Amino acid sequence: MMVKAVRIHQTGGPEVLTYEDISIGAPGPSEAHIRNDAIGLNFLDVYYRTGLYPSPSPLPLIPGHEGAGVVLAVGPDVKDVKIGDRVAYTNPIGAYAEERLIPADRLVKVPGAIALEHAASMMLKGLTAQYLLRQTFPVKKGDTILFHAAAGGVGLIAGQWAKHLGATVIGTAGSEEKVKLALDHGYDHVINYNTGNFVEQVKELTGGKGVDVVYDSVGKDTFDGSLDCLRPRGMIVCFGQSSGAVPPFDLGILSRKGSLYLTRPTLFVYVAARDALENGANELFDLVAKGVIRIEIGQTYALKDVATAHRDLEARKTTGTTVLIP
Repeated sequence: MMVKAVRIHQTGGPEVLTYEDISIGAPGPSEAHIRNDAIGLNFLDVYYRTGLYPSPSPLPLIPGHEGAGVVLAVGPDVKDVKIGDRVAYTNPIGAYAEERLIPADRLVKVPGAIALEHAASMMLKGLTAQYLLRQTFPVKKGDTILFHAAAGGVGLIAGQWAKHLGATVIGTAGSEEKVKLALDHGYDHVINYNTGNFVEQVKELTGGKGVDVVYDSVGKDTFDGSLDCLRPRGMIVCFGQSSGAVPPFDLGILSRKGSLYLTRPTLFVYVAARDALENGANELFDLVAKGVIRIEIGQTYALKDVATAHRDLEARKTTGTTVLIP
C-alpha cells in the first residue's frame, strides 16, 4: 500500500526533506503496522538531516524518532500489542510517515488519560528526562542542578521532574519569554545567557559552591562554562550539541577543575531492553497523568510542512514540544 512520508535523499538543509509516496507491506514476524496520529519533532532529527549523525541505513532515509498512533495490524509472534491499541514509541528512526512498520517490542501502550498528540511529543523528550534525572545522575532531595535550554522540550519536563524530586533547579534560556516559561515549569532560577554570565550567576546562586550536576544539550557554546559551574567531583552530562560538537580538549582539565565526571549518554542505550523501556515510559505516563508534569505542545505543523518546522527549530523560534500531524 502507498502512504505519504518525508524522506531525505541527501543530507543538507531543510530543503532536502521531501514529502512523497512510499510503499509499505504487511508486518513481518515481531512487527506491527501502525498509523501515526502525531509525530514528535526533535533536534536529533536535524542531526540526521544534516549528516552530523551518520544515517543508520543507506539513503533515502525517513527521519523521526518518536510518534504515537493506533495499531492497524500485527505480524506473527507479536505479544506486546494488538490491533486497536493506542501506542507510542521513540525508536527506531522512521516516524515521519502517515503509517509505518515497527518492531512491536518498541511500542508502549498509552493510557486513556493521555492524548496521542501529547504521547508523541513526550516519548523521546520525557524518556530523556527520565534517564538523565533518574539514572545517569540520580537527582535526590537537596541536590542543586543546572539544566541548559530550560525552555526546550526536554528542559520543561526536566524542570518539573527535578523539582518533584526535591532539587534546587537552575536553568538557562535565551530570551525573557523563555525565562518566564521555564520559571513556570519548576525552575527556581533561570538565567538569560544573552544578558548575563551564567557561570557568575550560578556561583552567586550557590554561594560559590557550584552545582552537583550540569545537564548540557547545547555543546560547544556552553561546555567550558558548564565545567566552571560544577562543585568538586560534580558531573557534567553532555546529551546533545545544538550549538555544535564540543571540540577536542585536554582530559586533564577535569582534574584541574575539581576531579570532575563527564559522560556522553544516549537514550537508546538506556531503553534498549524491553523492561527498561516500559518502566521508564510507565513512570513518565504516571507523573503526567497525576499532573506532576505538564506536557505543553508549543507548536503544531502539518507533516508536509516539516521543512518549516525544522527551520523554526534551528532558529530557536520554538518552545516546549513540537508536533507534526500527518
